[in-house]
Amino acid sequence: MPSAYIKTYGCQMNERDSEAVAAQLVAKGYDLAQSEHQADVILLNTCSVRDQAEQKAFGKMVNLAKETKRSRPHTVLGFMGCMAQSRGQSLIDKLPDVDLVLGTQKFHRAGDYLDQILTGERRKICDIEAEQGSESTIRDHLSIGKDTNGSISAYVSIMQGCNQHCTFCIVPFTRGHERSRPIEEIVAECRELVAAGAKEIVLLGQIVTSYGKREISTQNGKSAFVQLLEAVHEIDGLERIRFTSPHPKGYGDDLIEAYGCLPKLCASAHIPVQSGSDRVLKLMHRGYTRERFLEIIGKLRKVNPNIGITTDIIVAFPGETDADFQKTLSLVEEVQFDNAFVFKYSPRQDTPAAAMANQIPTEVNEQRHAHLLNKVSEIGSNRYQRYLDQTVRILVEGPSRRNPNRLQGRTTCNKIVVFEGHDRHVGQLLDLKIYRAGLFTLYGDPAILNLD
Repeated sequence: MPSAYIKTYGCQMNERDSEAVAAQLVAKGYDLAQSEHQADVILLNTCSVRDQAEQKAFGKMVNLAKETKRSRPHTVLGFMGCMAQSRGQSLIDKLPDVDLVLGTQKFHRAGDYLDQILTGERRKICDIEAEQGSESTIRDHLSIGKDTNGSISAYVSIMQGCNQHCTFCIVPFTRGHERSRPIEEIVAECRELVAAGAKEIVLLGQIVTSYGKREISTQNGKSAFVQLLEAVHEIDGLERIRFTSPHPKGYGDDLIEAYGCLPKLCASAHIPVQSGSDRVLKLMHRGYTRERFLEIIGKLRKVNPNIGITTDIIVAFPGETDADFQKTLSLVEEVQFDNAFVFKYSPRQDTPAAAMANQIPTEVNEQRHAHLLNKVSEIGSNRYQRYLDQTVRILVEGPSRRNPNRLQGRTTCNKIVVFEGHDRHVGQLLDLKIYRAGLFTLYGDPAILNLD
């Protein structure tokens, strides 16, 4: 059987989609190649959130077409995901060596389409059409658990699409409108994953807190998303629940209270604020104010003072003044985020922001980005230093990304902790004493572990 290699760009939703395609191909008898140089099929799962991500994927395919087609002319090359959805047939027109373009509602068709191309039944396939029910097709998972070298944390897609239409964002065009899966279907998938060895479930959606708004009615003052959290929480053998990415508008009192009522729900919240200026937030069409955001943070910290809070911020949005930027800096100071992902505004084709006046010069964009990154790092470093000599409980995930001779895990408030341990500890909850704090990484002292 042929072998396939999938390279993923972008978010955890893309990682989950790639895993589902990989599992689908394995079920059809494909082998998963360790590198592109060994594969009969090479798929790039793409991101369109920022121009840089698109350019990286496009450039990668140019190189693949040049090198692979010369040495292995029968290799199948394909684009999947958001860039495939937004550019469609033009990708094949620009790169004739590309054989497959698969949109965001067509991942479940990958195996059949590749079979058709490999057997010569069809030469080129481009499918970016919407498909009803596609939100329930991303169910396949690769093996879970330490015995199969898989992750003890499993991603579960609970919905697709986005109705928010922020003026800077292309996602509603690449992922379509919001479509949610039934609670029972999601819980059944989670049960299967836990039975296969998963200890942590990460619920995914473009705006995960919008789950079921149109399909599932509120019950006892609880939104559909909180009802889902409660249902997943009841699964025996599950240790932790996380979710990403939410929207501040989804943080009603029921969700905030859930952090105090559901022990398996991790004490971490990644809440994208994007800007500290009300004027810019309005231009972005975010639907909340600075005051409302600060109110949410205050309520979360009242429920759990130790909750980990992270965010996304965009600098140099069109029309952002120095005063607007200073308001973002002051918000970061006031909230004291544990970490923040800071992005330079990147115009996306056909979005309202791309056509706005007062686009910010590149040098100003760079300066603001660097300034805010420094501030975020300074605050984060101070917050991480507070963990010195503290004992924390982690869920051990596996080898450290930077040093495979060590293990790493996460605290419930989403702090990465690196320590010296044994493979048998993967999937376990362990208490570690912190002896060093790096930049957004903690180091646990193995002396107290009694690992022998």
